Amino acid sequence: MPLNALRPVRKMRGGAQAYLIEADDSHCYVVKFQNNPQHMRILVNELLAACFLRHLQISAPEHAIIDIGEDFLREYPEVAIEFGARKTQPLAGWHFGSRHPGDPSRLAVYDFMPDTLLEQVQNIGEFLGALVFDKWTGNADGRQSVFFRARLRDWSGRPEAHPLKLGFVALMVDHGFIFDGPRWDFSDSPVHGLYPRKLVYSQVRGLKDFEPWLDQVVHFPDGVIDKARRQVPPQWIAGDEDELDRVLENLMKRRKRVPDLLNDVRRTGVNPFPAWV
Repeated sequence: MPLNALRPVRKMRGGAQAYLIEADDSHCYVVKFQNNPQHMRILVNELLAACFLRHLQISAPEHAIIDIGEDFLREYPEVAIEFGARKTQPLAGWHFGSRHPGDPSRLAVYDFMPDTLLEQVQNIGEFLGALVFDKWTGNADGRQSVFFRARLRDWSGRPEAHPLKLGFVALMVDHGFIFDGPRWDFSDSPVHGLYPRKLVYSQVRGLKDFEPWLDQVVHFPDGVIDKARRQVPPQWIAGDEDELDRVLENLMKRRKRVPDLLNDVRRTGVNPFPAWV
């Protein structure tokens, strides 16, 4: 069931003009609206990406459908989308929400870290899994991530970690441009999907360093694709049902191409894998 929007917290940066909104489960979500400037298909891409990343066990925010009602829009007219000099409110209805990792008034979240701290991120290896995912899904954007300090037992998937031990954790975010964004295609530029900090790729010496994610994508289950497809709200794809089925069919066909796509990255002039000989 969708969650109900309660109050806006602040507007977020970025082309989709998302808002951080508190929902009735007491969590805050970065909400992308149906009528965002990038296209409604961006919401579909975000939802599918969230489902696929969860299966691959790559750290990403929890997601939810956020219901914005007429009462919310009347009470908070400042929640608006800018189209040049014109402003318009979000449509009443269901929108995509990406959960903030904590109370935004207390938890600091960063989208940049210096190398001295980046190399201390507990799940830095997941940037390799994210690149596998981005190549498979044709992410036409650069790899986006956020960082925050948290108890490692809660966020790192390491139950053996001391309950009080803190460390930096990365979450992979902003997947509206998988499938080449609203074009629902696969452009396959070798530089797409790369994280701009080469440090995260410094230990790569070959394809085996992209395991277990590479094998999981090559053998990605049809059932996970089908289940994710059924979660897409019908109003997000009205008239686009056949196009969505086509792009998902092509996604499954390209699973075994991912090793070649990673090799193409190595052969570019901006080769991010200095140790891969």
